[in-house]
Amino acid sequence: MTRQMHLVAFLLAGPTAHHHGMWRHPETLNAFLDPQSYEHVARVLEQGCFDGLFFADVQGLYNYYNGSHDTVVEKGGQMALLDPVPLLSLMARVTKHIGLGATLSTSLLNPYQIARTLATLDHLSGGRVAWNVVTSSSAIEARNFGLDGLPPRNERYDRADEVVEACMALWDSWEPDALVVDKASGTFADPSKVRAVNYQGKWSRTVGPLTVPRSPQGHPVLMQAGSSDRGREFAARWSEVIFTLQHDVEGMQAFYADVKGRMAKYGRAPEECAILTSVDPIVGETESIAREKQAYINDLVDAELGMALVSYHLGVDLSRYPADQPLDDIQMEEGSRGSFDVLVRATKAEGLTLGEAARRFATSEMCPQVVGTPESVADQLQSYFEAKGCDGFILTPTAFPGSFETFARAVVPILQERGIFRRAYTGRTLRENLRG
Repeated sequence: MTRQMHLVAFLLAGPTAHHHGMWRHPETLNAFLDPQSYEHVARVLEQGCFDGLFFADVQGLYNYYNGSHDTVVEKGGQMALLDPVPLLSLMARVTKHIGLGATLSTSLLNPYQIARTLATLDHLSGGRVAWNVVTSSSAIEARNFGLDGLPPRNERYDRADEVVEACMALWDSWEPDALVVDKASGTFADPSKVRAVNYQGKWSRTVGPLTVPRSPQGHPVLMQAGSSDRGREFAARWSEVIFTLQHDVEGMQAFYADVKGRMAKYGRAPEECAILTSVDPIVGETESIAREKQAYINDLVDAELGMALVSYHLGVDLSRYPADQPLDDIQMEEGSRGSFDVLVRATKAEGLTLGEAARRFATSEMCPQVVGTPESVADQLQSYFEAKGCDGFILTPTAFPGSFETFARAVVPILQERGIFRRAYTGRTLRENLRG
């Protein structure tokens, strides 16, 4: 059977996604407080046979730039204005097949809360839920949850291992046939098939059993997006879907080979994890129209907002530096070096200044903008896919919901005609569709 491409949509319940000019685009509805907007995009993506959609989440307002959240609020930066979990419940009600992903932090939430919420969603959706596992990276998020701050990065992943282990034990605390509901005998559930878990880790503890019976998938599909060495180890152990940000095909191939190569030590086959790289598709009727659309969309990005965004990703207040300073002349403190190096590698060849690099970052977070006619966009995606740079793509919008509508109607049929993308869902659950 021909290897099949996977497609997942990136959503954020606010004014923008990766492209920080999205809310200013004339075709963006800015209906981020309207439930019908989320129901509509779920239907569009399901009609396009997407494997799934997921909501990124930010539990605070970025305040690294100038020590304030003012720039992010005023200029419409990355904000999660609504809790994604209720939105996924809405979307589950109007769809039958598409996967539904929630971002929940192992640094901020306890295992029982995570396990109960996601098992409930998995029941309500008929087995279509994914958990995007994050460790959080912002001190403001920690303080919003009553914590003094976040632990060091490697310790955050050690804690995440424990939280996932505890959740898995809770999801396994009801056997598949524990729920009986026999009116004649008076037996509602078999207590011998409902067990306490008594999980005891260094940072996480839970007694169990979970109050929610075993869900259709047994446990949600696990997603993750860590790129550090420790993050890749976590992904190799747990992830069924990886969301990665790479800047070129060589970076995609290196990441793909590295993570797949780590999986064997955890008793996992490479095909048990789909690695999806982020791209921003911009589709036009002709190549020149597509390039004009790209130029127009990218011109909507605010330079100062770009500086605020990069400040968050580096954990450094870039307002302290001149915007015309060469990027690689900036001395970053320990702890921000990894993100800084990624930014430098992606921009150094062009000799970009700090301001130019920040503006570029705010258009796509340095991920490829795949631009062209429907046929050439399909060509580019197929090229990345067949070069073993990925197993598919996380698609991020530049206009909402128009980017997804255009892609589903114009590009998906071409991928289907080429035999590398499904024409219909064949599985009952998200996991079955990912493995199918």
